[in-house]
Parts: sequence; structure tokens; C-alpha cells
Amino acid sequence: MKKVIVFLSFIFLLVGCGKKSDEIVMVTEAGFAPYEFYENGEVIGVDIEISKKIADKLGKKLVIKDVAFDSIINELNSGKADFAAAGMSINPERSEKVDFSIEYITSNQVVVVKEDSDIKSRLIKGESIQILVRVIVESDLKTGIFKFSIPDIGIKNNEGRISEYVMRTGNIKEGENWGIVTLDYVQPEGREKGYAELVKFKPFKPYTPDFDYYCAARSRFSTKEWIDFVIRCMEYNPDSTQFESYTQKLLFISRLLIFCEPNLNIIELAPKGTGKSYIFNNLSKYGWMISGGKVTRAKLFYDMASNKPGIIPNYEFVAMDEIKTIVFGNQEELQGALKGYLENGSFTMGQAKQTSTAGLILLGNIDLDSNRRPINKKYFQELPEVFHDTALLDRFHGMIEGWYLPRITEDLKLEGYSLNVEYFSEILSMQRGMSKYASIVTDMLEIPKEADTRDTTAIIRLATAYLKLLFPNVNSVMDVDRDEFETFCFKPAYEKRKIVRAQLSIQDMEYSPKMPDIKVRSFNG
Repeated sequence: MKKVIVFLSFIFLLVGCGKKSDEIVMVTEAGFAPYEFYENGEVIGVDIEISKKIADKLGKKLVIKDVAFDSIINELNSGKADFAAAGMSINPERSEKVDFSIEYITSNQVVVVKEDSDIKSRLIKGESIQILVRVIVESDLKTGIFKFSIPDIGIKNNEGRISEYVMRTGNIKEGENWGIVTLDYVQPEGREKGYAELVKFKPFKPYTPDFDYYCAARSRFSTKEWIDFVIRCMEYNPDSTQFESYTQKLLFISRLLIFCEPNLNIIELAPKGTGKSYIFNNLSKYGWMISGGKVTRAKLFYDMASNKPGIIPNYEFVAMDEIKTIVFGNQEELQGALKGYLENGSFTMGQAKQTSTAGLILLGNIDLDSNRRPINKKYFQELPEVFHDTALLDRFHGMIEGWYLPRITEDLKLEGYSLNVEYFSEILSMQRGMSKYASIVTDMLEIPKEADTRDTTAIIRLATAYLKLLFPNVNSVMDVDRDEFETFCFKPAYEKRKIVRAQLSIQDMEYSPKMPDIKVRSFNG
């Protein structure tokens, strides 16, 4: 015998098999106001009042059972409930499993959008939309549904679903995707809301960079001209009066080091308005920016509960922006995971060890005095408590002193031509896998045997990133001008590590501010 559902156009199921002789059990999902919802910890609403009247008529005490909407019919057919009252539309499939009461409320659903939400309104009107955008994909383990959001056009992850066919093709993955999407609209049905469905996806790879041509072009520039070129690729104006020197310009493009060198970890503290957020959020599709919210070990590395990789395995670099606004869960657990990862690029998942090449950059604000110098001389105190562990801080390769950088003004915004930023970011991404640059740097340096390993690793890794950025055309030490290498690669790398070392010594007397006596070899190509 099928159970009965008392309806609203929507539902209300009924049978006579209470759990106790004096009780009648009603099942619902209490999240559908005004019909059933929580107030002060109690389920109330229109359906609740109707259910109470039914119970009173039968001389029973009403027991309300709150379950997931998709479980309601199973609760009835398994005998765990006597009837149901929830927003459920009548359809042939459901009618085969339960008996519905007569309808007592007829309801129509509509979707309301802002007047300027052109794409949403076109979808709702039945138009199929094709657009090149950034799509963020998430899986819902409970429902088995893949959801998506498109922040640039205002589609949230609870408004978008991906068809099974698209997921099966393998062209789209969890996390951030760039591509040409085709969207259709699925109309609301009963309690089920309408949503945008992603029915086609073509990955967007705008260019196949010609790296040899890129290197040949570099040979026609002086180093200072090339620094200006890189600034233009970052969508800024190198001729701006905001830039006071090439030293300042070199510091400005240092933000790109993490784009081209794997497993590079940096701290940047800067006053507001220096453009750090824009660079890490907009110049490359291969990075991910965390701005606020809660960060846990599972979110960063791997969520064992959902069997889902975290942020770090999916991207080439991760930026934690406005780091004081981020909430860090289980600090000891997170510190331990970060120490291991920043040291050797690996993390443990269950019994298995996983690796990643993603670098980490911490972006924080710092207050300055009238001379535009930090008021607090202990820089790392400006970081959240989770990063006050000196053993963890020692694993960051360098620090960018952002107070030396110009504030972003209209004059600093790019005018005129530049290399397409997507093309440029593809070049930097390609360089991450090129080992020749690290070999050149190692051959260029004289490293004393007693040098601290972390200092040495940091200097080599930073200098390698500078070499990739400024001298992509070199293939051996014979191609490198010693003086230029020392000025534009070694010294800035050395100084950035020196800042970390000095700050560690201020925070913990076990650390010495003394740096290893690393030198550039005295030969020239």
C-alpha cells in the first residue's frame, strides 16, 4: 500500500501507522518558509499548523521529523514516518510511490533578476548562451551533483549545475576553468528551484606561446628596457612619474617571481593601495587568491571527508590576501602541514605522500610612519598568529618590502600597447618546468660549505626566478653577463632572504642575522 501525501501542489503524505499508539510522525524538510522553517529552535509554519490539526483530529501527539528533502519518500515507504508535509510538486514518478492528498495550495515560482543582469534574463527567457568566461566547479558529495559559479556574470554556485555529459568528457575539472561555455536554463518545478545548466564546455587556451620567438625578442632589448616591458605586461605604465628608479621597478616586478618558479614562498607586507591584490588575482589563471574566510589543512591540501584535493594541488601558486582577515582553523595542525610542505613540496594524505609545485605568498598590510617606513620594526608580528612560529617563517624564501613600492594612481595605469597578459602568463607558466635556469644560477655562484641550507636554497630559487623573468634567452653561463646577473638577479635575491633572516633573529635569539658569504663567480660569458 502506498503512503498518502497531503498536498499543497506540493505535499502532504498520510498513512495510519504511528510509531507509538499516542503519536503520529510527520516528516518534512524544515527549510521552506512559510510552510516549514525553524524559529527559536522550533519547527513552525503553515504545514505544521495543518499537521497539528490532523493530529488533534486523530487524538494523536504530533512528532516532527526533519530530514533531507530527497529522503522524505524513503522515510514514508520504510515505515519511519506516517505522513509528510513539505513543498513537493506532483509528478508521475512520485505518484507511483506515494498517494497524494488533494491540493490545498497552488503555487507558481518565478525568478527575479536585476534589470542589468542581461545574461540571466536571457537564460530565463529560454535563450541558449555561449560565452568565454572563468568557471569555478565544485562537487557536492551528498547529492552527487557538480555545481558551478561564474563570478564575472553573477551566477553563484547554488544557481548552476553541470550536465553529466560535460563532466564525463574530462575537459572540465574541479576548481577554476577558463573556456567557452554553453548555458541553458532549467525551469523551476515545484519546490525545486530553476538553475543554469552548463551543457557544453570548450577549454580556453588562447595561445600556444612561441618561447623561442619570445627569447629572440628579449635579445633586442637592454635589461632596463626589458624591465619596462615586463611592467607593461603587468598592465602598468613604466613611464609613470610614480616610479623613482629602476631599483623600485625591479622590486615591483618581483611580485611575478612566484609565477615562474615552482615551490617559491614569499611574504609581502605593504601599505594599502599598492596593487598587490590586483596582480595576484588577475594576471594569471594558474593562481588562486584566498581573501578572507576560514583556512584549514583540508582546504589547503586534501579533504579526507569529501575525498577532494585542496587548493594547493590544483594551482601553481596560492596568494593569501589581506591575511589578517583570514581565520585559520586548528593552528597546530596547519602549522605542521605548512612546515612540511614549504620545506619539500609534499604533504601526507592518509598513508600516501602527495607533491605539488605550488608556491605560497602571504599578502598583508602594514602601517607606516611619516617617512613611509614601518612603525612596527618586527615585521612578522603583522602576520596572524599561525605564522608567528619561527620554524615556519624560516621556510619562506624571501620578503618583499612593499612600502618602497608606488601607490597605484591613474598615471600608473597602462596606456598604449603591450604583450597580451594571457600570452605573458602562459610564458611564465612554461618556465616553471625549465630546469636549465637553476643549473645556470648554481654554476654562477660560489657557495661556502658551511652555508645554511635554507639560506642557500632561498637565494638560488629567488635568483633563478629573476633569471627566468629578466633573461629568458640564456642557455648557459656563457650567455650570462656576470655584472648584470649580480645586479638584477643575485643581489635582489640575497637581500630578500636577508630580510627574512634579520626578522627571525629579532623574533628568536636562536637565529643569527648573519648571512652566508655567497658570491658570484668571476668569469664572464
